[in-house]
Amino acid sequence: QVQLVESGGGLVQAGDSLRLSCIASGPRVRVDDYAIGWFRQAPGKEREGVACIFGTGIAHLAESAQDRFRISRDNAKNTVFLHLNSLKPEDAAMYYCTADVLCDGGVELADPETEWGQGTRVSVSS
Repeated sequence: QVQLVESGGGLVQAGDSLRLSCIASGPRVRVDDYAIGWFRQAPGKEREGVACIFGTGIAHLAESAQDRFRISRDNAKNTVFLHLNSLKPEDAAMYYCTADVLCDGGVELADPETEWGQGTRVSVSS
């Protein structure tokens, strides 16, 4: 299983932006060998897919993310980024990245038993 580490979350005000990072750990793991997806889970809610990107750069965004979020990758840095713009209080959640993603027009978890990393917390004050 690909080990990924999330970072970049924080407490921001509504309307602010954040850039979350997802970096592969391990000396021979390359993020461009995988489709990488971002998911989020707010307190009391189900985990939901946000965005995913192939090694080719082709990306998909969930409907809730299409207007304000963007996903990108920097293969030289072995990192996938999730750009969160115009944040709203309802975007507050733990954000996770994973290589266990079905990225074929939607953002779905390929393996319901996938092991998640620590995630990164996004908090948005109104």
